[in-house]
Amino acid sequence: MHPILEKFFAKSPNFVQELMVTFYNVKAYRKRYGGKYQEFLQIARENRNLSKAQLEAIQRKRYSEFIGKAISGSKFYAGNFAAIADASNLDNIRQLPILNKEDLRSRILDVYTISKEQGNVAKTGGTTGKSLEVLYKPENTQERFAMLDEFRSRAGYELGKKTAWFSGKSLLTKSDIRNNRFWKTDHWYKVRYYSTFHIHEKFLGHYVRNLIAFQPEFMVGFPSTMTEIARYGKNHGIEFPAGIVKAIFPTAETVTPLVRETLERYFKTKVYDQYASSEGAPFIFECAKGKLHIELQSGVFEVLDENDDPARNGRLVVTSFTTEGTPLIRYDIGDSLELSDETCDCGNHNPLAKAIHGRIDDYVYSPEIGKINLGNVSNTLKDTKGIVRFQVLQNSLETIIVKIVVDQNVYTEAVEAKFLQNWRDRIGHDMTLLLEIVDEIPVEKSGKYRIVKNNIRHLLENPN
Repeated sequence: MHPILEKFFAKSPNFVQELMVTFYNVKAYRKRYGGKYQEFLQIARENRNLSKAQLEAIQRKRYSEFIGKAISGSKFYAGNFAAIADASNLDNIRQLPILNKEDLRSRILDVYTISKEQGNVAKTGGTTGKSLEVLYKPENTQERFAMLDEFRSRAGYELGKKTAWFSGKSLLTKSDIRNNRFWKTDHWYKVRYYSTFHIHEKFLGHYVRNLIAFQPEFMVGFPSTMTEIARYGKNHGIEFPAGIVKAIFPTAETVTPLVRETLERYFKTKVYDQYASSEGAPFIFECAKGKLHIELQSGVFEVLDENDDPARNGRLVVTSFTTEGTPLIRYDIGDSLELSDETCDCGNHNPLAKAIHGRIDDYVYSPEIGKINLGNVSNTLKDTKGIVRFQVLQNSLETIIVKIVVDQNVYTEAVEAKFLQNWRDRIGHDMTLLLEIVDEIPVEKSGKYRIVKNNIRHLLENPN
């Protein structure tokens, strides 16, 4: 939003602010749902039940076309792929260099195939604090939303149905906080945007009660925020009515088994997980059977080990067909993925992932035990009460700091002892474990909440 509009927004009454939110959405939705959107949506519906051989044929064709466009339109790829024979053949993908985030950021002007005036600009903040501007061709934006909407439509979602949205939108004013109003509503599209920057024990009751009053059919956004709300409701005996929410679609953060269980039990609905990224990664969608399908028509997923060889469980390198403005080719996205050998009878014949592990550095490292992944970190809350939120920081190999926000009415010495034992079960007894009770643990600038802040990855990659 333009600075002048931001000042006007901040000084306006709530009903004017909500009109501005609606107006902004109308403009944004024209970009997303105009042009070829309907055509892409129909293609996504038709592709849903294709055979694996048909999907692989689409992937090969799209890969060849995508690489060709990148070479002809991008100075970066024209130079990098010049010496590679038949670079547009998917069989030769491992001959192409891997692109890391810092290389993309430093060479971004050479990577672009279009100007800012020709495309849609998406800013990615991430958790490193280093911003990156990605340019999408309009048709790429439309195709991405078509794929995403087709996935959500399987659970009944469509634009215009009442939706509670939890993302990094910063829309609240001081007046909102004084009035315990932690949301803005687009009344035309029936979307209520809840702040993810005010998830504090003293405010959470207002979130729960407003959600019950709003009665959304769908909930979308950061699972950590929705989980905090669910835990508050459960701990304070606020029953969420059954039959209201039809589905929860988490975004941007890893969904651990504990997060899934908490959301599904409290909101009495099903969580449908997905994988993508603000840079434009290809998609992974969870079906009604609970299986994670790697959508071949959206791109190529490579799972690699530390030697860049194919692996069943490892770091994720992606090539995304919907990033023609800023081509992502063998892009090391910083996440990890575990593949599955299972099949699914839901009708979707795309291959399966066993688990989306998320950010590679979202783990704690114990010299005694090794890596403790995000799921195991999250499970340190098992059989505890009164811990509203926690975050673990690791700045050295020998020590971790665990910050917790507690509900003094529920939190006890016995709970603390159980929590610490859960940690010892995971990290062993050699490390120093420091527990700090704090009033608040802030979210990142993006509105996301990080359970783990690992600042020692460089030590593990370069032990000497």
